[in-house]
Amino acid sequence: MTAADTVTRDASKGSKKGLRRRLDGLFSTSLGKTGARMRMVAAGFVCLYVGIGARLVVIGFKPDPTTMRRASGETIAASRPDVLDRNGEILATDVKTVSVFAEPRRLIDKDEATELLTAVLPNVDARDLRDKLASKKGFVWVKRSVTPKQRDEVFHLGLPGVGLAPENKRVYPNGPAGAHVLGYVNIDNGGIAGIEKYIDGQGLADLHDAGFSLTPEDLKPISLSIDIKATHAVRDELEKGVTHYKAKAGAAAIMDVDTGEVIALASLPDYDPNMPGDMRDPSIINRMNVGVYEMGSTFKALTIAMALDSGKVNLGSRLDARGALSFGRFRIHDYHAQNRALTVPEVFTYSSNIGTARMALGQGVERHKAFLRKMGQLSRMRTELPESAEPIVPKNWGELNTMTIAFGHGLAVAPLQAMMAVSALMNGGYLMAPTFLKRSEEEARKSAVQVVKPETSEAMRYLMRLNAEIGTAKKVNINGYYVGGKTGTAEKVIGGRYSKTRLFTTFMAVAPSDKPKYLFLTIMDEPQGLPETGGYATAAYNSGQVTAQIIERVGPLLGLPPRFELPTQPFPLLARLGYGIANSPAHGGGGH
Repeated sequence: MTAADTVTRDASKGSKKGLRRRLDGLFSTSLGKTGARMRMVAAGFVCLYVGIGARLVVIGFKPDPTTMRRASGETIAASRPDVLDRNGEILATDVKTVSVFAEPRRLIDKDEATELLTAVLPNVDARDLRDKLASKKGFVWVKRSVTPKQRDEVFHLGLPGVGLAPENKRVYPNGPAGAHVLGYVNIDNGGIAGIEKYIDGQGLADLHDAGFSLTPEDLKPISLSIDIKATHAVRDELEKGVTHYKAKAGAAAIMDVDTGEVIALASLPDYDPNMPGDMRDPSIINRMNVGVYEMGSTFKALTIAMALDSGKVNLGSRLDARGALSFGRFRIHDYHAQNRALTVPEVFTYSSNIGTARMALGQGVERHKAFLRKMGQLSRMRTELPESAEPIVPKNWGELNTMTIAFGHGLAVAPLQAMMAVSALMNGGYLMAPTFLKRSEEEARKSAVQVVKPETSEAMRYLMRLNAEIGTAKKVNINGYYVGGKTGTAEKVIGGRYSKTRLFTTFMAVAPSDKPKYLFLTIMDEPQGLPETGGYATAAYNSGQVTAQIIERVGPLLGLPPRFELPTQPFPLLARLGYGIANSPAHGGGGH
């Protein structure tokens, strides 16, 4: 055997030994190598279970597409457009929030889910939640609008069949200011009252019902006529007045007489639309729009305007007020009887019931009714706000009704409705429906109806100003604003009879009366007489005082800078007749 053969044989033996060693190592049962393999297998199983667990969490929080599609169409709070005031300030907007829901059919242990969820969400009733989770429904809400902390805690529970749904929540940054105009929404962001309900009625609800997924960016903001700064001021002064005069309730509003825009409105008691609570309380109504009341002597402005516009009466005409006006067993008296003939300006400044009743009788029942119908006082007033009320009109309207309605008793209307009519008397004679949406004077005139002559309108502005200087509206004779006004005190009907002690007071004021821009109205329900008022509770002492404070406070906000020089010829159409200054040929004072 050669050396080469020997080498080849040794190499072959070495190769076989190495292969044997490797096979022995692979199938070795030594404890050291077995432990390493066990750790490797265990790690694999851990990874597998972690993956499965993570997938279960994802599946648990990922709702069933069919169920969620159905829930989205029925319950998930949809987006709404922002609501802005006339200057672009936000009155209502959506914020993003998260709600917790459950799919009972996918829950593994309903009792455990109830226990864990109520621990994280303490305000959720455990029994109610258990009943929900035990149902056979595909989708139930656990809690709407949870906090970020609660959201995270629910997520970390990792309960299959429990999920988090992004939603929209409506917020009102100004709280109760403007609440009766804005209204509020339900838990699903659907409009329930006010402008919010109006928005849904304009097609938003239909879009959501049709399955359109809208975002705030898709929706154009709604610009209201409301000035939120003026509204804050009006509400604040009204609240002080209601408290001071111990009234049951009160309301106040400002209207632009050239456009019919409602610039500010407050009605107390009110509510915070962020937390509306139980809105079935009958005391929480929009008294300007929904309440109907006998407006007292402020209605005399309509009666006198009717008489002047007919041409049968002028500012120099005299009305017999020498004694009570009798009609059958009824007798009409004046609050401050002068027991003599009164001129038309004296009828207004003394607030003569007898004088206005005689004017209405001079027109006749049918003409009186026709005039009030033309002024929008005999039918339901419509605005953007869904809430409104029919006026209370006599079923059998005869001469006695005409006599009492002439001075504001026997016909009940919404205060905003009366404001609409008086605005027409101030703006040159154009009746325009009130609006809570921003609009221009040109837009307003397109739908306006001329109801009295310009000369009649100027005569009424003159009488309003005269009344503020020497008559019943002296409370609003504020230096620099050239205000005109009219009081109204109506006895409330209690048990079918007029009460002498329970009053409803109104006060209307126009500023400035030579070139009117804004009409102010304040009403108070059962204000009380105070020592400083001599025990009187009539309009001049409460509603009049509050109106004056409102004008002083909001005048600068609304661009009405004080003018300390009185206009030299404020009423040019009347100047040639000798009327135009307070000490005109016929004037008077007093009244209530």
